[in-house]
Amino acid sequence: MERKGTMIPQQRQVLFLLVLLGVSGATSKPEQFSVMEEMERGSFVGNVAKALGLEEGELSNRGTRIVFKGNKDYLQLNHSTGDLLVREKMDREELCGPTEPCVLPFQILLENPFQIVLAKLRVQDINDHSPMFLKTEMLLKILESTSPGTVFLLENARDLDTGNNSLQSYTISPNSLFHIQIRDSGEGRRYPELVLDKILDREEQSEVTLTLTAVDGGVPPRSGTARVRVLIVDINDNAPVFTQSQYEARIPENSSIGSKVVTVSATDLDTGNYGEISYTFLYPSESIDKTFHLKEKLGELYLRETVDFESIQSYIINIQATDGGGLSGECTVIIQVIDLNDNPPELTISSLTSPIPENSPETVVAVFSVSDLDSGENGKMVCSIQDDLPFVLKPSIENFYTLVTEGALDRESRAEYNVIITVTDLGSPRLKSEHNITVLISDVNDNPPMFSQRAYKLYLQENNSPALHIGSVSASDKDSGVNAQVTYSLLPPETGDLPLFSYISINSDNGHLYALRSLDYEAIQAFQFTVRAADGGSPSLSSQVLVQVLVEDENDNSPFVLYPLQNGTAPCNDLVPRAAEPGYLVTKVVAVDRDWGQNSWLSYQLLKASDPGLFTLRSHNGEVRTARPISDRDTIKQKLLVLVKDNGQPPLSTMATLNVLLVDGFSEPYMQFPDAPKEQVQTDSLTIYLVISLASVSFVFLVSVIMFIVIRLCKRKKDVTDISHFTSNGPFPGHLVDVSRTGTLSQSYQYEVCLASGSGTSEFKFLKPIVPILPTSERNEDSLITPP
Repeated sequence: MERKGTMIPQQRQVLFLLVLLGVSGATSKPEQFSVMEEMERGSFVGNVAKALGLEEGELSNRGTRIVFKGNKDYLQLNHSTGDLLVREKMDREELCGPTEPCVLPFQILLENPFQIVLAKLRVQDINDHSPMFLKTEMLLKILESTSPGTVFLLENARDLDTGNNSLQSYTISPNSLFHIQIRDSGEGRRYPELVLDKILDREEQSEVTLTLTAVDGGVPPRSGTARVRVLIVDINDNAPVFTQSQYEARIPENSSIGSKVVTVSATDLDTGNYGEISYTFLYPSESIDKTFHLKEKLGELYLRETVDFESIQSYIINIQATDGGGLSGECTVIIQVIDLNDNPPELTISSLTSPIPENSPETVVAVFSVSDLDSGENGKMVCSIQDDLPFVLKPSIENFYTLVTEGALDRESRAEYNVIITVTDLGSPRLKSEHNITVLISDVNDNPPMFSQRAYKLYLQENNSPALHIGSVSASDKDSGVNAQVTYSLLPPETGDLPLFSYISINSDNGHLYALRSLDYEAIQAFQFTVRAADGGSPSLSSQVLVQVLVEDENDNSPFVLYPLQNGTAPCNDLVPRAAEPGYLVTKVVAVDRDWGQNSWLSYQLLKASDPGLFTLRSHNGEVRTARPISDRDTIKQKLLVLVKDNGQPPLSTMATLNVLLVDGFSEPYMQFPDAPKEQVQTDSLTIYLVISLASVSFVFLVSVIMFIVIRLCKRKKDVTDISHFTSNGPFPGHLVDVSRTGTLSQSYQYEVCLASGSGTSEFKFLKPIVPILPTSERNEDSLITPP
């Protein structure tokens, strides 16, 4: 029997905080898409398949869906092409108001296998609103004694657009008394201020009418106007002063319309008309004008409409007190909105899988999202299901939850489950919402092998050695015996374009994957294939997994110089007029690198130059420019050697030679270096002489070594007889050879002849003198002795 009613002790509860869900969702960077506001239905936004690295057909096979908060249908997905299209026109001002950038988060839901991808849609602004003044006419009262340079505040205009399309400047109609200046609040708002240019004379002119124009920065720009009436009045020597410079108030979000918020008060020491004070909003925003009403004579602030904490948490209102003579004072009112638990939790089902095959291990039954517009304790939630069901709730990314089976299900025991998901907030009083899910169980024959991951991604460095182990896939079968013995195999690709079996192989017993040959990143950056795991049962059951191999780039390609050509038969000369100023662009070295990323970032360095101070080389773009004016003493022929180096580890480089001719004008015929062939001939001749000399020295040395070895071998045969003679007459070390005094030797020397162990060629390793070290004079004399 199912248990009815709300019995918290008998339910399993999963307590979660939206902040913690935000942290768990931050592990993957969201996909970014962009669209202009007011785009027509069906306009192209982006390609989901390309963004996710999937084939076009996979989106339909995996049951891909686009999910916005509140199940809004801003976009639609074409499953056949993977294109993301506009479903309905979007108004950026309606969606985000003044917030910039305007970003709408959504999720890309893939059901088979289950995957949630975070994504963001940025709605870009167009200039579809003109600046507007809330008051079409402004009245200023200015004393005729006001000194020039005095600033008077004017009402600002509003523009619903953002960025460059928002309000940018103000202008005033031409006049001789005033000019306009703009004050930036630091929050992106611009306020107009009227500045007095010369002394006023009420008797000469008692009223001035001006036109104030607000202009935005759109293309083409939009504008709005308001009339400014300036009344010139008699002298007023005291301005109103508020009793407090700042007022603070707190109101709950369920406050009734017309309720009093706060009262501001100002005093004026003047009497009569100059002492009469009126209160007005100073630079009010649209939300302030719509939400609050200020009684002009009393300074009392009332609610004009209800406030919502979920929309605006606080208001900052500037109020101006003006006396009858035009003098004014200011104060600030800060109103904090108190949050109430007035929003119940919301639950939205994104995916439901039913029926479920029996014996399925931990299957995702449903995917749903929960939300609560309140904050603090009012926004914290508890999610629960009945206690007697074989299901469990698991938090996913952002505000998503999954309903998962706890283990194997038996259809013969129970074929249907009614799951009630209850979401309760922790506010006071507590609010909750419920949703019923019916799960059907279908019958299956057995358990197929299951891979440990939904998909595998492996990384392989290019220029790898063949038969390199690059990773493994692993699958397990809940069965036992022969039915649990898993073998692995590669499935041929659906398209016969990729020679899969020449790239990869798999060990059928343990799932180890090997690269069969060395791969080149410049030829192939990535490939994918499918691995099949089959058990040994009858009939055999199997499962598949997608394996993606990403080839990582190595810095194995040197930069290649496109200009100037380095393999031409004749050098390419760049002409520079002698009248060229410093900074004159002589030429540009153009090079490319087949590698990728930082391995292809190139820098240029001037190694050698005929005149190092005449030219400079830009390290980032290869531009060769003159560094100083060209003088008559500079030779006509200039030669530069440029090193082009990439940013790899280690870096690779290429050298390029530039030939520059200094000419009086470009009318001279094209010239080449006349001495280039001669220099080449001299270099070639010198190389030939060096090769012949080296060969001759090597030949003489080789002949000397051979003769020395032959003489020593002949000498050794004679010494063997002498050694046997000495042995019979007295003790004499058998490994020493006695050398009698002959020629210029002043005393006997004994040399130890060391032969390599086991050598049959009588190869000498070294000759070591055994006698004590001689004095310096004797050593110098003996240094002239040559071995026999």
